[in-house]
Amino acid sequence: MLNDEYFMQQALQEAQKAFDKGEIPVGAIIVCQDRIIARAHNLTETLNDVTAHAEIQAITAAADVLGGKYLTDCTLYVTLEPCPMCAGGLAWAQLPALVFGASDEKRGYSTFKPNLLHPRTQIKRGILEEECARLMKDFFRAKR
Repeated sequence: MLNDEYFMQQALQEAQKAFDKGEIPVGAIIVCQDRIIARAHNLTETLNDVTAHAEIQAITAAADVLGGKYLTDCTLYVTLEPCPMCAGGLAWAQLPALVFGASDEKRGYSTFKPNLLHPRTQIKRGILEEECARLMKDFFRAKR
């Protein structure tokens, strides 16, 4: 069944790809009309680019698929709460729905500016939160 848990599992698969590459394990997918149109994970180390977050990669890929810069009929699923940079990108893309797994108390957009997203964006938090948080904790535990 295609529901929030199913789509977050897909984002977790992307996060695992990042983990396996030594990237901070954040994965994102963009869904339009119950179809995944973009898959992405963090590539900041691979591309040597601080802006290569999973969400930004997914926005770019989805815009390419749709042939336009606005994602007005899409939902972003991401394993970790977006940072302010990514939330700003989502606002500019006019994303109507954001679903994330784990909160990010240190760098999440809501810590800095809770109303950074587009005013019409609906937010769901905590989908597969434990699984998303565990992958992040495992990554940083291995780094120490």
